[in-house]
Amino acid sequence: MNPRIVELDPKLLVGMNLNMSLANNKTQELFSSFMPLRKTIEHATSTDVFEVMIYDQMYFQGFDPSKTFVKWAAIEVSNNETPPTGMTSLELEDGLYAVFNYKGIAKDFGELMRRIFMEWFPSSTYELDHRAHFNVLGDTYKRNDPSSEEEVWIPIRVKD
Repeated sequence: MNPRIVELDPKLLVGMNLNMSLANNKTQELFSSFMPLRKTIEHATSTDVFEVMIYDQMYFQGFDPSKTFVKWAAIEVSNNETPPTGMTSLELEDGLYAVFNYKGIAKDFGELMRRIFMEWFPSSTYELDHRAHFNVLGDTYKRNDPSSEEEVWIPIRVKD
């Protein structure tokens, strides 16, 4: 498990968001609303779709599948002068990220996350930072296909 370590520049996104939890997962609902409308977003910089998770400061203090977070479905834009009706903008802060490549179907994604948090973090020189987590669903992403690929961006900082 060897992620790329990347210094991210700020990114401006436009999309939709929903509050959810692992126990009350609304990802399908969010993406079903967003995907048909994504081409109405002006000033898109690429066709990549961002799945962004915003967690509160205490989210990772003990596992609880009912803890809520905000999930976004969005695309990167060069400016957000006029987001389409029903959409808003989000700025991803700059900072250090560990970027993991994932290949497989969504139901097996939890195993990657377990390995990142239980194996990679403890043996690395990094710790989790409090910024947005996101996945980039690019040209190689194929929903519900075992050959699907995506990038998993985890915010990090050097351990004290």
